Amino acid sequence: MANNKIILEVKNASYRYSDADEDDYALKNINFTFEKGKVYAIKGRSGSGKTTLLSLISGLEKCSEGDILFEGKSLKEMNLDKYRNSDIGIVFQSYNLLPFMTASENIILSMDVSGLKVKDKKAKALELMKKVGLKKSYIDRKVLRLSGGEQQRVAIARSLSYNPTLILADEPTGNLDKQTENEILAIFKSLAHDEDKCVIIVTHSANVCNAVDKVYDLPKNK
Repeated sequence: MANNKIILEVKNASYRYSDADEDDYALKNINFTFEKGKVYAIKGRSGSGKTTLLSLISGLEKCSEGDILFEGKSLKEMNLDKYRNSDIGIVFQSYNLLPFMTASENIILSMDVSGLKVKDKKAKALELMKKVGLKKSYIDRKVLRLSGGEQQRVAIARSLSYNPTLILADEPTGNLDKQTENEILAIFKSLAHDEDKCVIIVTHSANVCNAVDKVYDLPKNK
């Protein structure tokens, strides 16, 4: 019987690139399965292809061999713009917020890009900010006036603006102290365990790996 909790499958996935006069692999024959309701960590030594794997999962790069399946369907057969704007949310280590905008404006912009139809987008932004532990008074504050942990909370709220099922996070706590890291991890765990989302975190942090439901370790190719 099929597992209806499985949302993402990485099947014999390889990514080959040309380096000078020869081809090399950033990833080779990777097989991982991800389920809704769980938080995953992907770890590995520098050069093992962690960020490359996130690029393949998000459809920003294509597998040289193998495939990525989302809800049983190959990314090769999907509208990748729609996939990235509705099915997955992405959180970056460096937050990737627009500094000249306020917290709520960054979130609203994500709604606009996704084509989300909401009557009051600012109210929706406030709802998302409260979900990630931000005060109402921050709604009109420029993001550069926020701490690193607060900016990451805005980035998570932005990734949730169109209610994706899959959250991809690339070193989301890499710039944060341990207490703030634990607070961000609590948000991710709540999204998975309480809202049945799948959260995939690329990380070097042992603290993150100890907190998640499952850890995948990427082998080094060289």
